Amino acid sequence: MPNPYFQYLPNFDYVSRIPGAKNINDYVQVKNIFKRFKIKSEVLNDLSYFTKYKIIGDERPDQIAYTYYDNPYYDWVVLLANNILNVETEWPLSQDSFYNYMIDKYDTESNFAEVHHYETIKVLTNSNRVLVPAGLEVPSDYSITYYDRSIPGTVTKGKITQGITNQQYEDKIQDNKRNIFLIKPQYITTILDQIEDAMRYSSESSQYVNDDLVKGENIRIYD
Repeated sequence: MPNPYFQYLPNFDYVSRIPGAKNINDYVQVKNIFKRFKIKSEVLNDLSYFTKYKIIGDERPDQIAYTYYDNPYYDWVVLLANNILNVETEWPLSQDSFYNYMIDKYDTESNFAEVHHYETIKVLTNSNRVLVPAGLEVPSDYSITYYDRSIPGTVTKGKITQGITNQQYEDKIQDNKRNIFLIKPQYITTILDQIEDAMRYSSESSQYVNDDLVKGENIRIYD
C-alpha cells in the first residue's frame, strides 16, 4: 500500500526530461514534493489536540503510528505533529546507529568518557533560595560570590561544577528527541481536512490548470 501522504500532494506537469523525448509538448505529471503543509498555529498552541509520548528504544514513526492510530501509514502524521523534516537528524538514533555515530565522532570508546563540558550543580543560600540553578554550561573553575544577610557577609562558593562526559552529552540530546507529541486520534480527520484545503492550488496562478494541477512553462531549447 502506498503511503497516503502522497495522495494529499497536488500534481505538477513537468517538462519531460525523458531521454529521447523531442516533442516540445511532452510533459510528465509528478507529485509536487515542494509543497508542504504546516499545522495551523492555533492547533499547535492548543494542547487539547495532543498527547505527550516518549519514544521507547528503537521505535520508528511507523511503529508508533500503528500502536497509536492502528495504521502504520500515518507515520507522516507523527512527524508532522512534531515538525520533523529529517528523520535522520531529528529522530532518536537506533542503538546500533547511535554507537556508530559515537565512534565516528569520538574515534574510540575510551573517548566517550572524556569531559565534553562543565555544568553547574544547584547552589542554595542558607535560606534555601536557589542561587545558581543546576545545568548551566560554565568554565570548570566557575565560582560565585554573593552577600549573605544571615551571616552577614560576603560568601564565595567554589567547586560548584561537574564534568559532563561526551557520552552524557550525546545521551541527553537523544533523550530530548524522545519526547514528542501525538495528535489525538479523534482530531486526525480535522487535520487531514486542513491538509486537503491547504494543498489546493490558487486559480490566480499563471500555471493553474485545476485545484490539483499546475503546469510548468516549457523553456526547452532545441539545436
